[in-house]
Amino acid sequence: MTAPGVPRLVTRRQVVIGLLGVGALPRAVRAQPSSAIPVIGLLSARSQVETAHLLAAYRKGLSESGHVEGNNVLIEYRWAEGRFDRLPDLAADLVRRKVAVISTVGGSPPAVAAKAATSTIPIVFLSGGDLVKLGLVTSLSRPVGNVTGVSQFATLLAPKRLELLRDVKPSAGLVAILLNPKNPNFGFEQTQVLEAARVLSLKLNFVKASTVTELDQGLESLATTRVDGLVVNADAFLDDRRAHITAFVARQGIPAIYPWRDYAAAGGLISYGADVADTYRQAGVYAGRILKGARPADLPVMQPSKFQLVVNLKTARTLGISVPRSVLARADELIQ
Repeated sequence: MTAPGVPRLVTRRQVVIGLLGVGALPRAVRAQPSSAIPVIGLLSARSQVETAHLLAAYRKGLSESGHVEGNNVLIEYRWAEGRFDRLPDLAADLVRRKVAVISTVGGSPPAVAAKAATSTIPIVFLSGGDLVKLGLVTSLSRPVGNVTGVSQFATLLAPKRLELLRDVKPSAGLVAILLNPKNPNFGFEQTQVLEAARVLSLKLNFVKASTVTELDQGLESLATTRVDGLVVNADAFLDDRRAHITAFVARQGIPAIYPWRDYAAAGGLISYGADVADTYRQAGVYAGRILKGARPADLPVMQPSKFQLVVNLKTARTLGISVPRSVLARADELIQ
């Protein structure tokens, strides 16, 4: 079953992501912007290292609108490293620096923090939550005020991930859902997967983690509860710890599905979500258009144009799982 409003799985495609380093510019150049060159404040809930490969896509989007970092635009980076409590101060700092545009990436929390910090500086968000319920925009097609951006559909895809996990393991009865209770999307995600589980006749065990200690305790609980599978929700805190999560789950022999390709590349069994690199590119395009004079209110919220279903066949063999042909046929990438 496909949940209402959730896009269907797309056909196989090849996705090529350019990799560029984060610190391409000398620190002195970044720290001393000329008043003649506009400055973008990039506020991320993630860490610099974890986001390096995605910034290449963001810069590509900027270049599509004629902007090159270090040439005719500068970027001030602020990294919360999965600590949502730091976001308000980081957003306020960018407002004090009077940047021309604030770009928020790494989920809904930085977008919410930026909107609370300013009603005048244009904001371009990259978010996977329910944007209207979060108060970021009043309408996807006609945003009002100083905020617009790109939706990643991360929350809306949670039911589809649960369905895919059931497809991979039809005998599953009890499935764990790993999520962060401090994420603004927490309540909405919980409601979405509960309804999907009812339709699929699955029982759910919610594992909540917003700290390293809670994450370790939550993962340990998976072994004692003997769950048949795991769905990991999209969240900056969890994403920064994907190597730890995928390694633990593999040791326990638990089939799991994740929100982004990076999890599958790190050893996760299967992932389904928007092409993250392409959404970063779209965010860069919008930031560049605003630098050229466009108003956020005139730019409808963009929706992702690419979705990726990725299956790690090596992990499947390790777990002793035979992925159904129906799932393999829909996969955009098979990791050998």
